[in-house]
Amino acid sequence: MTQTLTISRKAAPALVTLSESAAGRLHALSKVEGHPVMLRVAVEGGGCSGFQYQFDLVQAAEADDLKVERDGASALVDPVSLDLLKGSVIDFVDEIAGAQFQIRNPNAKSSCGCGVSFSV
Repeated sequence: MTQTLTISRKAAPALVTLSESAAGRLHALSKVEGHPVMLRVAVEGGGCSGFQYQFDLVQAAEADDLKVERDGASALVDPVSLDLLKGSVIDFVDEIAGAQFQIRNPNAKSSCGCGVSFSV
């Protein structure tokens, strides 16, 4: 039996939150896929600034994931990545340069120009 820790936006705003734009994009991706998808966000070593964000679309959570929900959409964060993402907002931006999920991370001391890697 797996258990997923679910944090509502109101219960723990200091952990990780999902923006309205990101929730909308996840709903659109779920419609295209024909089934609900969740965004898995992880932090890995690498990139030009020391750490980099990894984004994947998944259908199921791992037992120890933090599940962040907004408007019926969900994002997942593993416990190791959570320490580096505390207070972050998972967002989706659609700009001239491209459309992508982004992390607004208050813990990042610097980041690369594309916003995919950061240092603490």
